[in-house]
Amino acid sequence: MEVSWLRVLLDNISSYLSISSMDTLYSNPAHKYYTRGEDIAKLLQPVLENLVGSDASPSELLNNGFEELSQYIDELREQFQSWEPLSSRIFYVLQIESLATKLRESSLEVFQLLKHCEQHLPADLVSPSFEDCIELVKLVGRDEVSCTIDLALIDQKEGNGPTSEVLVKIAESVGLRSNQEILIEGVVLASLKENAELTENNTEAEFIEGLISLITHMHDHLTNIKQSQLGCSVPVPPDFRCPLSLELMTDPVIVTSGQTYERAFIEKWFDMGLMVCPKTRQPLTQTSLTPNFIVKAFISNWCESNNVNLPDPLELVQSSQPFPLLVEPASDDDDDECDSQPLSLVDESERGSSSSPMKIGGNGRTESLDATKCKKLRQVLSRSVSAPGIVFELDSKTERNTPPPAPAVTSVSQARVETVRRLPSARHFHHPGIIPATIRETGSSSSIESEVKKLIEDLKSSSLEAQREATARIRILSRNSTDNRIVIARCGAIDSLVNLLYSTDERIQADAVTCLLNLSINDNNKSVIADSGAIEPLIHVLRTGNLEAKENSAATLFSLSVIEENKTKIGEAGAIEPLVELLGNGSLRGKKDAATALFNLSIHHENKAKVIEAGAVRYLVELMDPAAGMVEKAVVVLANLATVKEGKVAIGEEGGIPVLVEVVELGSARGKENATAALLQLSMHSQRFCNSIIREGAIPPLVALTKSGTARAKEKAHNLLKYFKSQKQGQRRG
Repeated sequence: MEVSWLRVLLDNISSYLSISSMDTLYSNPAHKYYTRGEDIAKLLQPVLENLVGSDASPSELLNNGFEELSQYIDELREQFQSWEPLSSRIFYVLQIESLATKLRESSLEVFQLLKHCEQHLPADLVSPSFEDCIELVKLVGRDEVSCTIDLALIDQKEGNGPTSEVLVKIAESVGLRSNQEILIEGVVLASLKENAELTENNTEAEFIEGLISLITHMHDHLTNIKQSQLGCSVPVPPDFRCPLSLELMTDPVIVTSGQTYERAFIEKWFDMGLMVCPKTRQPLTQTSLTPNFIVKAFISNWCESNNVNLPDPLELVQSSQPFPLLVEPASDDDDDECDSQPLSLVDESERGSSSSPMKIGGNGRTESLDATKCKKLRQVLSRSVSAPGIVFELDSKTERNTPPPAPAVTSVSQARVETVRRLPSARHFHHPGIIPATIRETGSSSSIESEVKKLIEDLKSSSLEAQREATARIRILSRNSTDNRIVIARCGAIDSLVNLLYSTDERIQADAVTCLLNLSINDNNKSVIADSGAIEPLIHVLRTGNLEAKENSAATLFSLSVIEENKTKIGEAGAIEPLVELLGNGSLRGKKDAATALFNLSIHHENKAKVIEAGAVRYLVELMDPAAGMVEKAVVVLANLATVKEGKVAIGEEGGIPVLVEVVELGSARGKENATAALLQLSMHSQRFCNSIIREGAIPPLVALTKSGTARAKEKAHNLLKYFKSQKQGQRRG
């Protein structure tokens, strides 16, 4: 008889059960789903072993059921073995839950099929009865956090914020127990949302934005809990508490994003490899810490006035659980619906005998969510989204760090302060309790406003010295403070700064363009800057300024190009030619700024031809040399240009094929994805290019990519190999 799928299924069950000894399994946020799969696997195993050892011949329908079950249980095993702590727990648990649900339903179908053909099987194969097996599978828990999340998102959208009970339930279900885990999840989700926005997947972006808001609510709730635990007679001002420990700060320090943390806790954050600001989710280029003496003095005065003793941060950070907990860890004795213990489906003393009757354990579970509520759910994003881990790397910059337009252009670690981040709506970053305004050397809002008004008068002065001092001061004020950027723009400084872009004084011009770059980080300021007529003066700086001014002009043009209509304006105003010049002959920093701006501009179809005509392809191919340190930036622009005929021809003629094949073989995950996309475009354009790609040895790395690349890379690699095959078959027929 045909038992191949039976044997495969049994092998996969054995492999699945073998990972129960993995050290990381218990800390896996989806651990309870492993337990559920284990319950089903242990129920299936003896039944399938009896079938393999019999003369019974499964029907085609039953074999299909075995195949499906085998696939689900193997996918579950792979998911549990591939868990990475620095990836989205929400997406991971949703993916696991979807597989676990399919496994449960598929096993029910198999037992139903076996029950229908029970009379045709030997008696020893139907004891215990398949009816008992069906009932036991039904007892395996199936409460779905996806329903809870979807309902919370709907309520949130309707203006009914999630209750604390719902927040805790979601946090517990996806393993977001501590403040550290909540902050990391926010960082990962922000990165995922950027990805969705760049691929214009609006449904996914909207879904992730809702999740980010849920994460913000979790942080707020934990902050309120911690506030009540501090034991102070008066509330502790939010700006005096470390966003990581949620405790009063004893040694406050400023990171390069401008945010303030307790030294011991931000150092611990860095020690975990997290090169990103926990509050703003802004990438950090270095780990340098600057003491915030102003905040320290404020805290000291506040403690003295309110008779409050400061905590010992070293004692806190060295404790077994340094980060505040939203969800207390389950005790070893817990045996409830959290699935901390496996469901006992069969008496272990009787499991070895196939003739022993199966017993229903007293630990059955019911659905935790009323099914009728799920009618309220709208259709949402497919849960198969892959949540990438966070990758952080150091980048040697001095004053600023450019936030990425999207992961396709620059990693989270390569962004710089003073350039805009294309992240979720700013309301997520200024929500009370998660990103409070930090007290800095700049003082209160009213004093800043008075100072800015005086500085604007100096900007209009005929004295070069007054202009130098004013632009330098506004540059400092706008560098790290969101509130200051709003005040500076509201006071009307932008028009004066734009006028100074034509200054013949290099220092004034460079500081003025850098001020505009800083101000453009605020989404509302982008439109104000563009409407003030800044685009042509910025292009003037790009053509005539010193090296720093050119770099910051390119970065500002990129920042403004985030707004769709500005892509057209910037392209029509003549920015592309000097950007290409900077790409070819600027400093490394300037080349990166130019590549980032050109990528964003080339998203607009009409700009692609201008970028190609300006000679960008030759420079981009040269920058594919790993020694240049710009492979990933260059390849994503080439992939974008390869979508038009002129781009395909230019890439082929400038020698782009060999370097693209090299990236497919040796590049980063994102680089391989974009290089493969470009090669696919080139192959479909020209048989000559197709043959050249094959001669360069593309097939082996493409085959490897179909097994280990990102989802998009796998798809592109598969399509390219399929195209190669079809072309080869066509030549044979010819």
